[in-house]
Amino acid sequence: MKRLPLAVKIGIVFGIAGLVLTLVGIVRGNVPPHPANIAVALLIGGGVWFLVSWAVATAAIAVEGDLHETEEATDRAS
Repeated sequence: MKRLPLAVKIGIVFGIAGLVLTLVGIVRGNVPPHPANIAVALLIGGGVWFLVSWAVATAAIAVEGDLHETEEATDRAS
């Protein structure tokens, strides 16, 4: 896990949170008790949370990198 990029680590954490919340919904009876329905619920619950949080983290890291580069360029020009 040490070699994974920060955005992937963030995605994994939120993906696990999505899976846990999906499991709570399954236990409470919000998903029909068929294996295919449960599999789709887990895939959507964990997968979407992973994907969205990974994308947001990737964008935030890229923006921070761009801001840092711009700040360095401004300091060099001064």
